[in-house]
Amino acid sequence: MCDLFLPDCPIDNGTKGVSDGLVEQLRPVHPQSLRGTAGCETWSVDFSPGGSLFAWSMGYGVVKVLVWPLPNTEEGGDDGRDTQLTDKTSDRTLNCGHTVWGLAFGPRPKKRPGATSHATDELTEDVQRLFLATGLNNGIIKIWRVSTGEALFDLKGHQSVVRELVFTPDGTLTLVSGSRDKTLRIWDLTSTGRTCRVLSGHRGWVICCRVSPDSSMIASVCSSDNRVCLWSLRSYTFIRHLALTKQSAISSCDFSPDGAVLAVGSYGLHNSAGWRVDLWDPYTAELLVTLEDCCSCESFINSKTIKTLCFSPDGLFLALVVDHRALRLWELGQNTFMMETDLTTFHNELCCTFHPQEGIIATGTRDGHAKFWRVKPMIPSLSHLCRAVLRFSVSTHQMKAFPIPQKLLDFLTYRDTPKRQKTYCRAHCR
Repeated sequence: MCDLFLPDCPIDNGTKGVSDGLVEQLRPVHPQSLRGTAGCETWSVDFSPGGSLFAWSMGYGVVKVLVWPLPNTEEGGDDGRDTQLTDKTSDRTLNCGHTVWGLAFGPRPKKRPGATSHATDELTEDVQRLFLATGLNNGIIKIWRVSTGEALFDLKGHQSVVRELVFTPDGTLTLVSGSRDKTLRIWDLTSTGRTCRVLSGHRGWVICCRVSPDSSMIASVCSSDNRVCLWSLRSYTFIRHLALTKQSAISSCDFSPDGAVLAVGSYGLHNSAGWRVDLWDPYTAELLVTLEDCCSCESFINSKTIKTLCFSPDGLFLALVVDHRALRLWELGQNTFMMETDLTTFHNELCCTFHPQEGIIATGTRDGHAKFWRVKPMIPSLSHLCRAVLRFSVSTHQMKAFPIPQKLLDFLTYRDTPKRQKTYCRAHCR
């Protein structure tokens, strides 16, 4: 099917400038006979570690790697018309041959919270050693050299769809993959035999996995399960479960940039309550905060499923993708959303990710589109930055051993907010 695709990727600017923050939209060029059929979905999007490249699984086994920023996302670049991407020497089209479910750039250098970098650095230094991993529906992981678009080798071992891929954020070429065969695999891409470790014991398909910022833990989520599995990336052993009520199914998780909090998104089964987000301490397995859906207004009756979530690079916000409804941006500790998208411009989103430096969120849709949303800039407080830097290196157990006042300890361990919070949409529930 791959030969049916046109090489160009037009940009749809028709929704630019709307109030909910949509600044750009990419539309795949599919033949009319294929549009809307199974396989057109954008299951995964990713920015390179330095933010100079964007990868987009545009459906039917094709991945597009684009130079960021796109021509019309730069200041003053909006002419109000559809345009074509012009830098064809830098953009890459990767034909994977099978449906792409997961993708990830690597290696990802270690980056402490509060550190800054410039996207131009990656173009001059890192692109030559940058790789892209793509997880396919036949269980194979393809490794590509980004600078040339060359397929280097395949990783074989999974027996079903490779749903999730993530490189460890320690500068190494260690790749973690999660599959519908109910296993996690940890691959060393530098070894001759592409050796891997297998972590098994999941009760269902592995639909999400995340690596802690210090590369010490893996959190994995199974379909229709009410538990998060925590694994040691140092000893390759199981640590513990984080369990919700039996009436809940977990759909996504993410570590905060300092590694002190694990956010877990879930939804109610059998017409029970709507979605919720639980913030856990991964060191002590203590539930810190529960963010609950506001189900009282008519516009949110059908938004009971949370698709995915991710922390912003500074740890100030949590982005949530809710089924059929909205992209929401929640500032930790608040009971209203900082941003909610308009239903006319946001629908059928499947995935989201933050740009590592700019205030941009990229989302992928069920019809193969990629959209970019601008986030209102916010300067982190000095107390937030100090906590982030400290918690990146110090565990909760070590924090509790310090002879410091309880109020300060509560702040440093994220125990200074109400245990349970209800969120309210701006237009209907106040």
